[in-house]
Amino acid sequence: MTETAKYVPPKVWTWDEPSGGTWNAINRPVSGPTHDAELPVGKHPLQLYSMGTPNGVKVTIMVEELLALGHEGAEYDAWMIEIGKGDQFGSGFVGINPNSKIPAMVDHSRDRPMRIFESGAILTYLAEKFGEFLPVEPEARAECLSWLFWQMGSAPYLGGGFGHFYAYAPLKLEYPINRFAMEVKRQMDVLDKRLAESEYLGGEDFTIADIAVFPWYGRLAMGKAYDSGEFLQVQEYTHLRRWSEMLNERPAVKRGRLVNRASDEDVPQLRERHDASDFDGVL
Repeated sequence: MTETAKYVPPKVWTWDEPSGGTWNAINRPVSGPTHDAELPVGKHPLQLYSMGTPNGVKVTIMVEELLALGHEGAEYDAWMIEIGKGDQFGSGFVGINPNSKIPAMVDHSRDRPMRIFESGAILTYLAEKFGEFLPVEPEARAECLSWLFWQMGSAPYLGGGFGHFYAYAPLKLEYPINRFAMEVKRQMDVLDKRLAESEYLGGEDFTIADIAVFPWYGRLAMGKAYDSGEFLQVQEYTHLRRWSEMLNERPAVKRGRLVNRASDEDVPQLRERHDASDFDGVL
């Protein structure tokens, strides 16, 4: 490992200056709103406030899968929350997610509108509400939820750890990149071994475990995350890649991946989604 200037943490940490990096403008050590901003409300039972990041894509895939099964109550309006511009700190959004992270949802089909935040919680809520993609048999249910919670606990090492230091940090530092690359490869090995013995993560059936893991690790395995495919040698994980390519071909997954996208890439995208016809001419 190369020598770098030694950093000695101060006795008391203070937020004296921005840390730099891609997300520098929105990072701060306190919570709560920074400005007043009401959230729009559309015509459908489910109102989603999100952005097409991996965590946001989980939910749009979920509702598109529910709609594909004929659940009319899963119709939704998807409103863009541009996290790079700080929309998540508007008073309306903070009101439905005090943690100021996308995605967040409000269910207006109930006697009183109800908020749900955290992507894993939203997937579980929708699975239970519509009776889909979450097994009821105890052993299968436990397996599905175990992989769901595995994803919720593991992804921060991929996104906030490896992704941040490899792609977004203002300085490329050998130690954190090596540390998180090692962990991400270990995680891919965990998934690859599981998918060597099972078609889907939860077993024989497609579940919310697959929906949760795919936007993070499926994209990674196909070499589309952080431009890191060669660096991480993702071609080694043949079973993970088989699963990723299979899910990527599902029509509902293709639709869900387009919603609330705000990238500058020359690819199809829907900043907002309010009706199935919004996909006309995009797919």
